[in-house]
Amino acid sequence: MEKTFIYRDKTKQHVNTPASHAYALAFGAHPDDVELSCGATLLKIIRENRNVAVCDLTKGEMGTLGTPETRAEEARQAARILGYTDRITLDLGDWQLPYSDSSLREIIRVIRYFKPSVIFTNPPDERHPDHMKASRLVYDAVFYSGLEKIETTWNNQAQAPHRPAHLLYYIQFRHLEPHIIVDVSSTFEDSRKGVLAFSTQFYREGQAPETSTLINRKEFLTGLEARARYFGEQIGTKYGEGFQLPSPPAVRHFSDMFS
Repeated sequence: MEKTFIYRDKTKQHVNTPASHAYALAFGAHPDDVELSCGATLLKIIRENRNVAVCDLTKGEMGTLGTPETRAEEARQAARILGYTDRITLDLGDWQLPYSDSSLREIIRVIRYFKPSVIFTNPPDERHPDHMKASRLVYDAVFYSGLEKIETTWNNQAQAPHRPAHLLYYIQFRHLEPHIIVDVSSTFEDSRKGVLAFSTQFYREGQAPETSTLINRKEFLTGLEARARYFGEQIGTKYGEGFQLPSPPAVRHFSDMFS
């Protein structure tokens, strides 16, 4: 399967980390999944001087609007705006996203390449079937990535096992009760610029879309802000992004969690 780096920021790559490492790696079934659902959190991490990489599992080629080429350019622009170190596309097949040894190995290779501490991915309960497929693939790949007997290579070099410490499910179309809420008051409004980089997909003032979709209605972007305000209200801040966890988080130092 094809693996394409559509963006690499060599001017700020590998901040405070060994070569190719990223503190956080965010997966999305389609270009724009990540920006819509956890972009403000990723920007917050970046502003804390940590590396963030993004991997789109498909090119989004079956979407109603845009082409693989325009969507790749939009994804590249969003990466530039938000400050990712890398953005990679794995052409696993939009609407297909097969659960297979080949798909799992491709995702494992990416995890082992970036060696993240934190993984973000689509939630397991979602409106779009591709989102649920992506969630399962990434969940399983995170586990299998830590097994020595599953061998993978990157540029013909053997890769060492690596299992990320944390997996977070971001929230998309369906309302899910978050297990944690990140205060993104300082980054939410700037993160919207990353969303709007996907200009073929979303509402633009004064531009009537040729085809109406769920996400290119004016109300869709308003709804995103309303949700961020709702989650923020739950923690006493202006904006918040919510996440679910597959298992309870460990509290190593009580004062770190409850400062």
